[in-house]
Amino acid sequence: MHRARIALQASTRTGNTERFASWLLNKPQAAAATVYANRPKSSTAAEPFLNGSSSAYVETMYNNWLSDPNSVHASWDAFFRNATNGAQPGVAYTPPPNLAPYSKNEVPLTSLVPASGGMPSISAGSPINEKIIDDHLAVQAIIRSYQIRGHHIAKLDPLDIANLDLGGKNPRKVIHSSYRFDEADMDRVFKLPSTTFIGEKEKALPLREILNRLEQAYCNNIGIEFMFINSLEQCNWIRQRMEPPNVTKMSNDQKRLILARLTRSTGFENFLAKKWSSEKRFGLEGCEILIPAMKQVIDTSTRLGVESIIMGMPHRGRLNVLANVCRKPLHQLFTQFAGLEAEDDGSGDVKYHLGTYIERLNRVTNKNIRLAVCANPSHLEAVDPVVQGKTRAEQFYRGDNEGKKVMSILLHGDAAFAGQGVVFETMHLSDLPAYTTHGTVHIVANNQIGFTTDPRHSRSSAYCTDVARVVNAPIFHVNSDNPEAVMHVCNVAAEWRATFHKDVVIDIVSYRRNGHNEVDEPMFTQPLMYQKIRKTKPVLEKYADQLITEGVVTAEEVKDVKDKYEKICEDAYNQAKQETHIKYKDWLDSPWSGFFEGKDPLKMSTTGVVEETLVHIGKRFSSPPPNAAEFEIHKGLLRILKARMEMVENRTVDWALAEAMAFGSLLKEGIHVRLSGEDVERGTFSHRHHVLHHQKVDKATYCPLAHLYPDQAPYTVCNSSLSEYGVLGFEVGYSVTNPNALVLWEAQFGDFNNVAQCIIDQFISSGQAKWVRQSGIVLLQPHGMEGMGPEHSSARLERFLQMSADDPDYMPPESPDYEVRQLHDCNWIVANCSSPASLFHILRRQIALPFRKPLILMTPKSLLRHPECKSTFDDMVEGTTFRRLIPEEGPAAQNPSNVRKVAFCSGRVYYDLLKQRREKNLEKDIAIVRLEQISPFPYDQIKAEIAKYPNAQLVWSQEEHKNMGSWSYIEPRFRTLLQNQKHIRPMSRSQTGGWFSQLFGKAEAPQSDQTGPHTEAVPRTISYNGRATAASPATGSKAAHNKELRNLLEEFCVL
Repeated sequence: MHRARIALQASTRTGNTERFASWLLNKPQAAAATVYANRPKSSTAAEPFLNGSSSAYVETMYNNWLSDPNSVHASWDAFFRNATNGAQPGVAYTPPPNLAPYSKNEVPLTSLVPASGGMPSISAGSPINEKIIDDHLAVQAIIRSYQIRGHHIAKLDPLDIANLDLGGKNPRKVIHSSYRFDEADMDRVFKLPSTTFIGEKEKALPLREILNRLEQAYCNNIGIEFMFINSLEQCNWIRQRMEPPNVTKMSNDQKRLILARLTRSTGFENFLAKKWSSEKRFGLEGCEILIPAMKQVIDTSTRLGVESIIMGMPHRGRLNVLANVCRKPLHQLFTQFAGLEAEDDGSGDVKYHLGTYIERLNRVTNKNIRLAVCANPSHLEAVDPVVQGKTRAEQFYRGDNEGKKVMSILLHGDAAFAGQGVVFETMHLSDLPAYTTHGTVHIVANNQIGFTTDPRHSRSSAYCTDVARVVNAPIFHVNSDNPEAVMHVCNVAAEWRATFHKDVVIDIVSYRRNGHNEVDEPMFTQPLMYQKIRKTKPVLEKYADQLITEGVVTAEEVKDVKDKYEKICEDAYNQAKQETHIKYKDWLDSPWSGFFEGKDPLKMSTTGVVEETLVHIGKRFSSPPPNAAEFEIHKGLLRILKARMEMVENRTVDWALAEAMAFGSLLKEGIHVRLSGEDVERGTFSHRHHVLHHQKVDKATYCPLAHLYPDQAPYTVCNSSLSEYGVLGFEVGYSVTNPNALVLWEAQFGDFNNVAQCIIDQFISSGQAKWVRQSGIVLLQPHGMEGMGPEHSSARLERFLQMSADDPDYMPPESPDYEVRQLHDCNWIVANCSSPASLFHILRRQIALPFRKPLILMTPKSLLRHPECKSTFDDMVEGTTFRRLIPEEGPAAQNPSNVRKVAFCSGRVYYDLLKQRREKNLEKDIAIVRLEQISPFPYDQIKAEIAKYPNAQLVWSQEEHKNMGSWSYIEPRFRTLLQNQKHIRPMSRSQTGGWFSQLFGKAEAPQSDQTGPHTEAVPRTISYNGRATAASPATGSKAAHNKELRNLLEEFCVL
């Protein structure tokens, strides 16, 4: 207020005499309200506006008035009468009435003062009372203070133990500290500003009533944080729904519904505790109101048009949500406690991690609703981006561009919501064009504890929900022991999401009646808290007593509702005892209706395409926008487009062109393609350029792959936020929604995938085994030792291979469908392609398979422009397919019996070996075989290659260090293969040569295919060629890098 006074005085000063707030008197600013203190009464001549010229004019008017008062204007008549009656200088003037309308927040001062308010009335010509102005401004400031700070003193904690740090101040002083009102002021009437709705239709209220209504709105069992939102419309929307008196009042029918739902929520936990008292189930005791809250959000959202809701949540309360929100059959839940074997494939997961998918009738709105709860690991909040990706995908496939039909609900624990960084990453996706889900309802089950950690030690912020402020999401804190307040908040939150399509947070402040789980002892670490909890009645008892007192229900009705639900549980329990097996597929959260039906599970479609399609896609991809001559493209890009066109005309492709042809051919077939990640539109290495930018017009772009065919599927390429964990999780959720889509995530450098390791480990690698949920997501990982240092070299290929689930000691029997059977049985595919054609086919194979598997693809950096890293159309047309292994095709293959060394390799190092072999003139002595697909291991093709070169030593060449890369994966599998395929050779004339000469000495051709007295069966072995072991993925020294590469290549040439 002090700042306002100073600013106003500075802007309207005409000397130091103008009264503060005189601008309120009239719409045109009155200039005659000046007062000179301590000056005696004077005549007209003492008026301050008189000067040399004006005084003569006024004197003439005055003489005319003395002769005839009617001879001058009425305003002069009034002025002269007041002056002669002794009015002080500056007060004699009476302004004419103002007929212009007042703008918003602008009123005449006289309207602010009630006639009987005990203060001097403000009439024409009277002095301005500055206290009136200050008091009204103070009232407005108090209203604003409640709106901003009321949540600090709201009664939110059902245990009444929360002690928010307010700097040692009395909580009430947080609101009133700057304002002074006496008891006499409490009955004065003040006009309400337009920024509050506590008056409903009343425009003014006594101060006492103003404060009472503000207390009820902001300091009772609901605390609201919303004044940081930078939209006046949104702030007023919230005020309208929270400030009027009795907004939380419910009808008797609504109260009975809350009681029934609360009875089911509590009864379910009690039943589980009675039947399986020693089982961990992470029950909801202490926050049972969560179930009615979720159902209220769903009811309101369904009424507002939502047809599908995807939910993600931690383990606490999950079984209750599945039972009472999703209406999962109770007997299926209870069989999870029985320890039965599964009748379908997979390793399964604990019961409090499982998801589900249900379509049912919402009995409150009488509309059908689809509910999905996503399966998730114990890694709290990891499921958040997955849910958002799944929601976005469902909105996309439904054409729901505004999020009116599909929405997400995310449940959180208080400690995880504040502590897990993925929450922040997910929040920051909420308003990005390619990632928004048009608003998420976040519900925090705030137990006021994290496992055993006190909130004072687990977060630096006042609330666990402060992360939501970064996206202007309103935050509603509510006491869980006031069910009606919780329901009102849920209604408002659902309406907010439907109105503004933005995130909103409901913080249900509750407690955890048991420990972290049912067999945990919380008194070890929180003795005082749990002493209070032991004395606290459950919310069901409190609310039932309240409704009985109000006469809404009787005690008999309360007992009847409770007994009915207990009988439902008993019947389901008896049914569950009849089950002999559990079925993992009952818990599938993303069913693909019609995808698997009628398909041969081991029949794969072809991946080659007709040349006409390749040419069409290549030319469109190499051309600027058609019919847009004014679209100005960067000159460097014009050169790139020209080079691409020349390649198409020469029937060759590089890496970027092969990728574009894979995408384009799938789009032509109706397959949606989505490429996401940091800088993917251009590509980290400036090779892709899927989005062309006008050089003179902002936001004017052109995406060639989105305009290939009039009836093609949509193509989405989108630069993401600088996030791996959140964005990869989002794309995983997107990929599980529809199998007929190619979803790709590209790391800026493969090294950065470890930031998303949780998603890779918990969802991608093991998701199908745990949750029967397939995903065809593709991870593009730039990988290669090129002297760029430890953090820009390795995508950690060895980690992906280590998590591959194939047995290194088992070689599958050969069969006509060997390749697809291997793919069917694996958990994912790991490849390190060396040719553009391989990239083309392996991407198309993701869709050609009759099932879906994740693809981990090491992608090149320098090979993007390597002159030898090219493929021809002949490798991509009809009749061609992905080659898991590319054999030697040079001179060495013409006379294989004379080849002395076969080097198996994968990826970029092939071109280094090729160059070295050429320079050393060893093209007839060394064969180089490329493994394009590393896992599943292509035993059948490697076996054929080994047999082709009977006299050659076998070596694995890699550019990575020995304890990294593929060596630790391929070595035991080569050993298994070689042990099953023993090499028959003549016995050595001297058996004293030792193992070294046996492995590396020149072998003589075998005389017979059968062992005899002069032959022996010796398993061949494979040796290692590459960098030595190291802790760091790569050296930071260019000289050291070159030396390591030189040693690798020199060793490769040793025969």
